[in-house]
Amino acid sequence: MNFSSARQYFYQEIQQSDEQIDLAKAALYIAQEEYPKLDLEEYLNALDTMAWEVQERLPDSRYPLRIVQTINQYLYDDLKFSGNKIDYYDPRNSFFNDVIDRRLGIPITLALVYLEVARRIDFPMVGIGMPGHFLIRPDIPDIEIFVDAFNGGEIIFTQDCEERLSQLYQQPVTLQPEFLAVVSNRQFLARMLTNLKFIYLKQQELEKTLAAVERILLLFPGLTLELRDRGLIYYQLGYYPQAVDDLQNYLAKVPDAEDASVIRRLLTELGKDK
Repeated sequence: MNFSSARQYFYQEIQQSDEQIDLAKAALYIAQEEYPKLDLEEYLNALDTMAWEVQERLPDSRYPLRIVQTINQYLYDDLKFSGNKIDYYDPRNSFFNDVIDRRLGIPITLALVYLEVARRIDFPMVGIGMPGHFLIRPDIPDIEIFVDAFNGGEIIFTQDCEERLSQLYQQPVTLQPEFLAVVSNRQFLARMLTNLKFIYLKQQELEKTLAAVERILLLFPGLTLELRDRGLIYYQLGYYPQAVDDLQNYLAKVPDAEDASVIRRLLTELGKDK
């Protein structure tokens, strides 16, 4: 594999056990492929400074809700972080350095700012991969509240989550336990990269789409749909031997896939081209 230095650092970071992965560093390595001159220490120091500022503001009685309110006031009232509702699919919303600089982001990247500040003040929080909208919550027993980092740190409850899903899908949705499951660090990073993948695919920036898919496969080598998608992108880019390898591997793993006949026709075409 001929990785850029940013890709190599990303790969090294995710070789650790999941709980040892530094999300902020890994997210900055993702951004460093877009911004090769990005200085990681500058942004890690910015997070340290934010956490120090929050620490100074914390009340003596450190009840979870009071801590959340203190973080909210600092991030959203003082620093003016906000969800980018005007240009949600701007790729800068998915690059952690841009989010810190512009104080604009999407749910998962704003959640990452929040999680990193909370971690630095020893207030354990976790990411929640609710369908269609990323949330966070305190990782404390018997505390059933969620924080919506995209909407000013709004505090919501389980019933609110169900209502939001019903609004999202425009029909009544019964909340399933897996909808509010905690995401691992690898899942968190894969979700960030999936956002970039679809943004770049929509813009037909295939090399950048490929870069996102490659990193998702570094995180989860067994994802068959990502293997297929990489093969299809290789095909579109004219990397035919790589396309054949990926598409053949895809069919070997899921020979009865719904799109198997389409992939086989494509492989036949590629065979004629060789």
